[in-house]
Amino acid sequence: MKIHQFSAILLTAGALLSPIHSKAQAVKIHEGPAYKTGICEPSIAVDPTNAQNIYAGSVLDNFYQSTDGGQNWTTEKLTSPYGVWGDPVLHADRTGRIYFFHLSDPEGTNWRSDQILDRMVCQTKDGPEGTFNEGSFTAINGKKHDKEWVAEHPTKGTIGLSWTQFDSYGTEDPNCKSTILFSESTDRGLSWSTPVIISKKFGDCIDDDGTAEGAVPAYGIKNARYIGWALKDSLYVSRSLDGQHWEDVFVSTQFAGWSQSYEGFDRCNGMPITVVDHYPESPYYGRIYLCWGDQDFSMGGEVYLSYSDDAGANWSPKQSISPQGGQSDQFLPWLTVDPTSGILYAVFYDRRGLEGAATNTYLAISRDGGTTWTEQQINEAPFTPSDAVFMGDYNHISAYDGVVRPIWTELNQGQKSVWTYLYNEAK
Repeated sequence: MKIHQFSAILLTAGALLSPIHSKAQAVKIHEGPAYKTGICEPSIAVDPTNAQNIYAGSVLDNFYQSTDGGQNWTTEKLTSPYGVWGDPVLHADRTGRIYFFHLSDPEGTNWRSDQILDRMVCQTKDGPEGTFNEGSFTAINGKKHDKEWVAEHPTKGTIGLSWTQFDSYGTEDPNCKSTILFSESTDRGLSWSTPVIISKKFGDCIDDDGTAEGAVPAYGIKNARYIGWALKDSLYVSRSLDGQHWEDVFVSTQFAGWSQSYEGFDRCNGMPITVVDHYPESPYYGRIYLCWGDQDFSMGGEVYLSYSDDAGANWSPKQSISPQGGQSDQFLPWLTVDPTSGILYAVFYDRRGLEGAATNTYLAISRDGGTTWTEQQINEAPFTPSDAVFMGDYNHISAYDGVVRPIWTELNQGQKSVWTYLYNEAK
């Protein structure tokens, strides 16, 4: 397979790139013009073989890496014969291999092409000095494939990928259905199993609340698989305890549906995130967590958490992870759990103490299995989004061995930018 070479462009962020001492700091990774889309939907991964190696990506085809814990970054433009067309998802596996998942556009003509969104694409490289291959991809079946996410089996290294399949994207035809698919790679992303439909319920193809979306996979203990997703006003986890038989388990009502909006965020998803505690010494070892955003008439936007201690059969009542937020909006969350400690970390937008569309970014931490949370603002100053500028369907966060790196999008003075925050647990 031909290997592409990239020219790395060093990006600086002024005084933000000063050495880390005991105090965490925000670092700007990349900035560019605020087109209708432009830089957004960032994903980030801490390398478990060397936590100073941090990898990230953003719309449409941006790849970033840092070898000093996130103080300094380089940027590359990813290319593939299958197209690089957004929804970047980054993962670093237990061997140090980096995975960049994205949507497809093999003809390079966007929506003018019948082939757009015809597969899920996975490009990989090994370590900071490696170069990305052209990519592998899931089966092509004449349908559209969107909104993917990834997980790694903690002991086997199997890579699991889940996403939404549309019979036809964006149509109101009642005969067209959406469903959740799952595929695995046992050879570190070189090939993929035949995708299987794991959800028993079907949605429409409009790409709104009535569409089955937001599939985020997680491997559990004893080889179980869990995938959280949303449909209409409900959240589900599809679970398989043997990798072959699947069932849908209802977790919670989502009153606003997954397709939400806030001032300045005309489109703002509340899709669920699924994670599992894999730290053997954790008192919550094996606990499955589901985190999502919702809107409440009395409390505004809220970030909620539910968990299961019986392999996904039963789920706890939902609870807010931002109890200090009051009636202000908290929204667009992502959740992770450090596999070396069992500590939970969440990132979300927050408007406490602000007016109008002004927005901050918060980091929340739980050291007791999601029962209590501490919160802190991690951006430098509020930013003000605009309904005319797409801010992305997600932010992200990654943690390993106490190295915690959230990533988010801001809009300031006609420029969009992606940021991280250099938070390290005390050793």
